[in-house]
This record gives sequence, structure tokens and C-alpha cells, in this order.
Amino acid sequence: MESIRWLRERGIVVSLGHSMANLKTAEEAVEHGATFITHLFNAMLPFHHRDPGLVGLTTSLQARGRVFFGLLADGHHLHETVQRIAHRAHPKGAVLVTDAIAALGLPQGRHSLGSLRVEVQGDGARLAGSNTLAGSVMPMNRCIKQFMRATDCSLAEALEAATLHPARLLGLEGERGTLGY
Repeated sequence: MESIRWLRERGIVVSLGHSMANLKTAEEAVEHGATFITHLFNAMLPFHHRDPGLVGLTTSLQARGRVFFGLLADGHHLHETVQRIAHRAHPKGAVLVTDAIAALGLPQGRHSLGSLRVEVQGDGARLAGSNTLAGSVMPMNRCIKQFMRATDCSLAEALEAATLHPARLLGLEGERGTLGY
């Protein structure tokens, strides 16, 4: 927890994620300055009715309004219902994330991702020969459309999740995230 405070004192945004942390630990991390959840629902303790883990921060009374969360709205990482639940729990905290890899924009087939081979099929990218997600090849504009379908939110809400909310997270709201008209 001391490292979170140390990083925040230096202006560094601290993100929680890919973690098995329980809700109590997550709330303590927020009290020390953590403000983001990386890839909500992915590679973390699954939501449980007795301890919701990091997911619980979306409605935590201790963290509410201070935590943003990344949603992979590519149609592969998260079921539409999960996106809808997260958005309805804390709409002003949603930050759309593409999780795009180097194969974005390349044709279908096998490509390299560092030392790994990935198979691109449609909008999905999986480690070659497996069902393991390797990232995404969906651009942000299509993530916005998919997010709108999944959550039934307005275009303005989806655009805010892609622009304004990330700017607020980074403390850049006055200079990024809006058109300023």
C-alpha cells in the first residue's frame, strides 16, 4: 500500500487489476490512491456474493466516484450482460478499452505477437491452436458501437466512456476528452 501512496505523490495513476485481491484489500488500495481497475472482470477474482473482489469497487461506498474501470467492449472479452451490469452500476466510471494488439488492421490468419503466434478470426485474436484470448483486433469506433448495443446507452454516454472518462482518470479533463464547444 505504501507503493501506491508513493506513486500517487509523484502524479502516477495507479491501476488495480489482474489480481486476486478481495474487496477489503481493494478498498484499502483506493484509500491509498488507486483510481483505476484494469480490464474489469478479466484475470481477477470472479464476482462472488460474499466477496465481490475488485468488481465490488464499482459500487463500494468507500470507493464510489473515485474509481474508474476499463471495459473490454470487443464482444469477446465480456458478455454483453456483464458490460450492462458494470455500466449500470457506475456509468461515470466506465472507460472503454480496445485491448488492441499489433494485428489490428491486418488480414485474417496467423500473425506474431512478440514471440507468440496468434490467430485472427473476425474481430477476435486467440493464441494459435487454442481458445485463449490474445487481445483484440477491434478498433475503438466499433467498440463504441458494441458497447452501445450491449448496454443500451446513448451515443453521448458511449463517447464519454471512450474519451471524457479516460481524460478524467488521467487528470486531463480540462485539455482532453471533450470538444470544448
